[in-house]
Formats: sequence, structure tokens, C-alpha cells
Amino acid sequence: MRNMFAFLAGSFFGAGLFVSGMTDTRKVQGWLDIFGNWDPTLAFVMGGAILPMAIAWRVAAKRRFSLTGDVMPPPPDPRLGRNLVVGSILFGMGWGLVGLCPGPAIASLSYGGVEGLVFLGAMLAGMLAMPGLRAWLDRPAPAQ
Repeated sequence: MRNMFAFLAGSFFGAGLFVSGMTDTRKVQGWLDIFGNWDPTLAFVMGGAILPMAIAWRVAAKRRFSLTGDVMPPPPDPRLGRNLVVGSILFGMGWGLVGLCPGPAIASLSYGGVEGLVFLGAMLAGMLAMPGLRAWLDRPAPAQ
């Protein structure tokens, strides 16, 4: 049952990425180019994602178990920390440089071409480097 839900969710997510244009690097970079040829259409994609998720978060907050019977995870820590700030900066830099975030990048591999493979390799290298960077960020500051 859990695999079926994962397959359905992934299928809807991938189809949404293609339909919305999130796998088109020109559209994403057009969204980010606010001082040039700005393309505001991805605002509708974000709004279309945020509204259902806001409802889902409200419903999930009242549940103890998921539809598959798993225990619902605790809510994340609302405080901003170094991990969140550094991770957001790195994610944003990659998104701005390439025009894709990880989900659409994997979906766009079906287009073929070297660019997607280069991005996938860079993303995997970043994922492998992250545990060491995380340990370095989590070190306590030296006492003075």
C-alpha cells in the first residue's frame, strides 16, 4: 500500500512538473530574472502548490497516523539555524545557476543530453559532501 501511494504521489508530482514548465530551464531562469525579461507565470505554480499544502498541513497536524498507518512525524523546529540558512543559500545558488531544482532535474533526465547528467553528477557530489559539511556546521563555536 505504501509503495502504491509513493508511486501515485511521484507520478502526480512528475506530471505537475512537466505541465507547469518547471523542467524548462528557460522558464525557471525567466522567473528569477526580475530585472530583465521576467516571466511571472511560476507564481501561479507556487500558489497552486502552497494552497493545497497549507490545507494538508492543517489536516496532518490533527492526525496521529498517516493513511498508511505510520506514526506522523513531529513538526520541524521553527527556529532558523545555520543548517537551514547555509542549505537555503546553496540550494538557491544551484537553482539560479542551472534553472532546475532536484525534482525537476531528475524529471528532465528523460529529455536526454549531457546537461542533465552533469547536473545529476554535481547534485550527487553535493549529497555525498553534505554529511561532512553538516558535521562542520554543527561543531560548537570555540570558547573565548
